[in-house]
Amino acid sequence: MNREWMKARAAIGLLAFSAAGVITARAARADVVTDWNENTQAAIKTANTAPAATARVFAIVHAAVFDALNGIERRYVPYHVDFDAPKDASRRAAAVQAAYGALVKLFPAQKATLDVRRAASLALIEETAEGGDSEDNDGDDAEHVARGIAWGQAVADDILAWRSADGFSAAFPPYVGGTAPGQWRPTPPDFRTAVFQQIATMVPFAIPSPSWARPPGPPALTSAQYASDFNEVKSFGSRSSSTRTAQQTQIAFFWDDNGGVQWNRIAVAVAAHHHNTLSENARLLAVLNIALADAGIAAWDGKYFYSSWRPVTAIPLGATDSNPWTEADPGWLPLRPLTPAHQEYPSAHSTNTGAAAVVLAAFFGDETSFSATSDPLPGIVRNWARFSDAALEVNDARVYFGIHFRSAVVDGRAAGKAVAEYVLAHVAERAHPRRSGQTKHDHGVREMNPDGQITAGDSGE
Repeated sequence: MNREWMKARAAIGLLAFSAAGVITARAARADVVTDWNENTQAAIKTANTAPAATARVFAIVHAAVFDALNGIERRYVPYHVDFDAPKDASRRAAAVQAAYGALVKLFPAQKATLDVRRAASLALIEETAEGGDSEDNDGDDAEHVARGIAWGQAVADDILAWRSADGFSAAFPPYVGGTAPGQWRPTPPDFRTAVFQQIATMVPFAIPSPSWARPPGPPALTSAQYASDFNEVKSFGSRSSSTRTAQQTQIAFFWDDNGGVQWNRIAVAVAAHHHNTLSENARLLAVLNIALADAGIAAWDGKYFYSSWRPVTAIPLGATDSNPWTEADPGWLPLRPLTPAHQEYPSAHSTNTGAAAVVLAAFFGDETSFSATSDPLPGIVRNWARFSDAALEVNDARVYFGIHFRSAVVDGRAAGKAVAEYVLAHVAERAHPRRSGQTKHDHGVREMNPDGQITAGDSGE
C-alpha cells in the first residue's frame, strides 16, 4: 500500500467532529418500518452488495412496505399494488411481512437470520397489542395479524413479480470503452471491464425512461472548463497532494461508503428525531428509495452514453487532449487506491446524494441539522446544518478522492435533483379519487378475502 496513502488514512483519525443539538442516532421512537429498514441495511452489508445494486433492493423493499401499509389505510395513492386488503388486517404485521417477503427472495442465503428477525417483530406486535388503538398500534389480535401477514406477502409477491422483468439480470458482453482521447478505458491497478451495464437500461421505478434526466455531457477536452476540472483534481485528488488538507482527506474517505445505506441511516435518524408515525415513515422511505434507485439508473445511463475517461487515465495522457492549459503527469495516481470500474461522467454518488438531499429537504426542510457516520471510518461523526450542505460535500469528496472531475459531480447532483422532484410529484401522492397504482402494471384491481386469498376484479388499467 502506498506510504502517502497510509499517512493520509492515519491522519483522518485526528479529525472527528461533534456538535450539540444535531441528530446523531435513532431516538427512542422506533417502529416496524424503520426496524425493517435497518434489517435491510444489515442484509445488504452481510451480502456485501455493491452500491449500484443497493438502491434496487431498498426500493423493492420499501415499495412493498408502503403499498402493504397504505393498502390497509388508503392515505395515499397506491404506488403499484392497488387491490384491496382484507378487512381489519394488522398494518404492522403487513409491513413486517412485506419487508420480510421481499428480503428473503432477494437474499435467500440469509433466510435463517431473516426468519429470526421476522419472529421477533411479530412477537413484539403481540406483546404490544394490549396497548389498544393508536397511530402506530391497532390493538392487533391474532386474527388481525394473520390477515396482515397474508396481505403483506401478497404485496411483496406482486412487487417482486413486476421487478423480476426490469432488466437487472440482463447480460451484456464485456465493455472496454475506447482508446481515443476522452474515452473511458479500464483503469489501474486492476484494469477491470466496466460494471453494471444493465443499470443503464433498467426499467425505472418512477421516471419515464433511463435517459429522462440525462445530463448535458462532459465539457469538451479543449475547453477552459475541462482545463479547470483537470487541474483541480490533479492538485487536490493526487495521492501525494500537498494541496489537500487533512480535513479534505477525511471527507474523501468518509463518503466512500455505500451511499444507499448511508442515506437510509440518515433518514431513519432524522425521522426518529421528528417523531414520525408509521405511515409517515412508510411514505418517506418509499419516496426516498425510489428516488435513489431512479437516480442510479439516470447516472448509469449517462455513464454509458458519454463513456468519459477517469482522471487516472486523463492526467497521465494530458498531452493527448489538445488543451493548452493542461499538462500531463505520467506518474499521477488518485487518493483512492482503486478507481471504480465504470465511466467518470456523471458521478453516481453525486447523483444519488442530490436526489436524497432533495427528498429529505421536502419532508423535513433543508435547514435541518444532522450528523452521520461512515462504515469506512468507524468512530468518526460529521455534522451539517443543511441537507444541501452534505450534497455539496459529497461533490467535493469525489474530487478530493481523485476519481471525478468537477463537472461530473455538479451535473450529477443536478440530475439527482431532477429525479427527486419528479418522484416527489408522482409517487405516494395524497389520496384522491384515483384508484389505480401510479406505475404501469399488468394486474387488474384485485381483492383479498379475510382468509388471505386474492380474488380478481375489474381491470385497473
